[in-house]
Amino acid sequence: MQPLLKINDLSVSFHSGEDEFHAVRGVSFEVRKGETLGIVGESGSGKSVTARSIMRLLPSPPSQMKSGEILFKGTDLAHKTQKEMESIRGRDIGMIFQDPMSSLNPTVKIGKQIAESLIKHQRLSKREAKKQAIEMLKLVGIPHSEVRYNQYPHEFSGGMRQRVMIAIALACRPELLIADEPTTALDVTIQAQILNLMKNMQEQLGTSIILITHDLGVVAGMCDRVVVMKNGEIVETGTTAEIFAHPKHPYTIKLLNALPRLDEKKKPKPASLVAGHGEDAAPLLEVQSLRQHFNLGKGNTLKAVNDISFHIRQGETLGVVGESGSGKSTTGRAILRLHEPTGGEVLFKGVPMSRLSKQEMKKMRRHMQIIFQDPYASLNPKFKIMDIIGEALDIHQLVSSTSEREKRVEELLELVGLDPSHAHRYPHEFSGGQRQRIGVARALAVEPEFIVCDEPLSALDVSIQSQIVQLLQELQQRLGLTYLFIAHDLSMVKHISDRVAVMYQGKIVELAESEELYSNPQHAYTKALLSAIPVPDPAVESKKKRIAAEDNAGENGGDRYNLEQSRWVEVTEGHWVAMSG
Repeated sequence: MQPLLKINDLSVSFHSGEDEFHAVRGVSFEVRKGETLGIVGESGSGKSVTARSIMRLLPSPPSQMKSGEILFKGTDLAHKTQKEMESIRGRDIGMIFQDPMSSLNPTVKIGKQIAESLIKHQRLSKREAKKQAIEMLKLVGIPHSEVRYNQYPHEFSGGMRQRVMIAIALACRPELLIADEPTTALDVTIQAQILNLMKNMQEQLGTSIILITHDLGVVAGMCDRVVVMKNGEIVETGTTAEIFAHPKHPYTIKLLNALPRLDEKKKPKPASLVAGHGEDAAPLLEVQSLRQHFNLGKGNTLKAVNDISFHIRQGETLGVVGESGSGKSTTGRAILRLHEPTGGEVLFKGVPMSRLSKQEMKKMRRHMQIIFQDPYASLNPKFKIMDIIGEALDIHQLVSSTSEREKRVEELLELVGLDPSHAHRYPHEFSGGQRQRIGVARALAVEPEFIVCDEPLSALDVSIQSQIVQLLQELQQRLGLTYLFIAHDLSMVKHISDRVAVMYQGKIVELAESEELYSNPQHAYTKALLSAIPVPDPAVESKKKRIAAEDNAGENGGDRYNLEQSRWVEVTEGHWVAMSG
């Protein structure tokens, strides 16, 4: 049987002045009718360039297709004009892009954006196109479709915007759907919904899918076959079961080994660190009834953090997990008084922080630091690394001369595994993982005792994530650091944290030791979160039952877990759950 898509010896380069960068080198693969092919690899492996080449979406110049065939139903798309490609895109081949916010037109209502392709490719009247667009919105699970048809992209959440992208891509019933990292920016529960939706749509419409991702857990549950890419080349290909059970290429083995798994026990901490964890030991940080409310105008208030309490002991890592908007990052910022809390108290070594003056708070920040989520946005592009790290030393007057400052910055770079000679480079000269190491070095410059790690891994590839986690653990052992580790990747949180707090709508719904929480979750929301995490094992994924958070929704759909009426109950020693009634 002839494959739907066959790529032969595809090579793509990018030109910048005299320089030529080979992004894709001699890539060949095929997609059969009705199957899902996964293309995996880290940033820069050539996955997205390959996908955009199929759709002929790469601007030329700077890109140039050096060689190869893109045979779609036997016709070579490589020789089609852009005018001819316009009739193929959307009608025969659809594409879901990584970032729905930048892919949707912010000035056009979403209904019109779906109807546009129906009018163009299927020659429907505006009335008929509107009717079909509303049907597509219902099909992708967007409630109140008739109302939502007339809304703009900014009025939708990230998960809902991605559903709109799927509706646009599938509106004309294309035979091939290319999904380029469709769930990267989404929470784990929304990711599970989107993947489930794509599977259902595939069954209904018989669509073939190319799924591009760096998440091998997603591949395990979605794909029939897998292509592994590195530096623009295919290093391994095979069925999903083969690749996961018997990987042959060292790079594939490295990718699989870098993945933390929920069904694996976490490694025990060194005894020297656990010694300070005794129940009698005074906590390093204590949070009491912390509230952070934001006035949205017109009498509306967002209760981002709503009456939470916990403590962290010296040398401990407390993980905080939950979906976007649950209040995780706001909690970290309120603790450091980057936001002025609405109410409650934060005590550091017994000192109430609300009573500190600005000058006293500045001194206190030497002991409390933060590693930000985005390694690209959190470093000043105009400063050299020497000044980015050195600035903290200057503010707290920790060095007395330029030579001492340079020596200290070079020591810090060495501590986080970077070449000290790179101190005079700018941020853009470093990769994402290296930039995050610089962020860690900056936080360590003032020799803090406590660090808020605010989603420090979310912008990084899986193998770089494991390197940063290893670095943070080594630094904790060497320097006796205490962490509040905020993340939405529950697998990674399990392996780095001693205890884990689960947040939902500004409240902590469950708090327990890491192993206990994952093996014995009590709250319905915790169970829904854990069941949504893809496991990088096709055999496990095929049998796994997902608990949908919606199943537990209250009648009003707002406070679905009745948190306002809930109370803290200790179900076993150290395992606390918010229970209603």
